Amino acid sequence: MSRLQGKRTLITGGTSGIGLETAKQFLNEGARVVVTGVNPDSLARARSELGSEVLVLGADSASVTAQRALAQAVQDHYGQLDVAFLNAGISAWLPIENWTEEMYDRSFDINVKGPYFLIQSLLPVFANPASVVLNTSVSAHAGAAHSSVYAATKAAFLNLSRTLSSELLPRGVRFNAVSPGPVNTPLYDKLGVPDAYRAQLDQEITASIPAGRFGTAEEVAKAVLYLASDESRWSLGTEIVVDGGRLLNG
Repeated sequence: MSRLQGKRTLITGGTSGIGLETAKQFLNEGARVVVTGVNPDSLARARSELGSEVLVLGADSASVTAQRALAQAVQDHYGQLDVAFLNAGISAWLPIENWTEEMYDRSFDINVKGPYFLIQSLLPVFANPASVVLNTSVSAHAGAAHSSVYAATKAAFLNLSRTLSSELLPRGVRFNAVSPGPVNTPLYDKLGVPDAYRAQLDQEITASIPAGRFGTAEEVAKAVLYLASDESRWSLGTEIVVDGGRLLNG
């Protein structure tokens, strides 16, 4: 297959989970790939799994300075950029009384502010046409308890797929979003759930999904691949929900 043949692509948060799987599928479709991450072990594993042709960069999504440096690195490496999958993010679920201002700011810095200024910094780098895919979440729509801050970041990020499509379409840059439901990825493992409660939580989450199981990174990556490719060239400011029917339950 060659749905992305020769496309110059960037995947943030591309060293594990959905990002890493998307990088592998992009490579299989003929793309050139740059991925970013922050964890040294994940960076090393990604270099090993993706091969020497893939540029693996450390870049903290919370840092605007780091995002501007990333945009410059992409320009130095490619000249122009055809596809960006903005996937880096964190998921923290806490009761409202447990949130601190610092924790709140960090969630928005990583999930919204950093990616926003990365897009701004990439404006001179985007080819015409270019496709940008934002990784949001069904949490942008569902009203799950303890998700207040996380859901708010994802709702803000999802809205950018519409507003920036309107604003940047004259430059040939189109935005779309993919919104996963519960997926078995390292992000889920990082929620800090005690082992004693993990099995119970898994059962509760699975019971909320009509399909009866968690999703896989591969299933989400397939949707990203479609939105990144020219097959979706008439899709602007839209969203593909990949959730096993989770939103059917409100």
